[in-house]
Amino acid sequence: MSRKIKLIWDFRGQDAARIAEHHEIHLKEYIAIEKLPINITGFEIINEMYAIAFMVVTDENMIQVRDALKPHRGELYV
Repeated sequence: MSRKIKLIWDFRGQDAARIAEHHEIHLKEYIAIEKLPINITGFEIINEMYAIAFMVVTDENMIQVRDALKPHRGELYV
């Protein structure tokens, strides 16, 4: 079974939540365009000045997505 990796984009500032929510739309569009077998995306509001958008990928898709979308960081997803 492949590892799952959560790729994360960080957004800071007064508009962080709105930007993270909008960024998730673009992540879903990328998945559809590339026909990737990925179905976990989302955004989380950490506090009023910090939010993240994320996409969970497998080892097989990680390099392609990382190189194309330039996430700020990643972590193992359990």
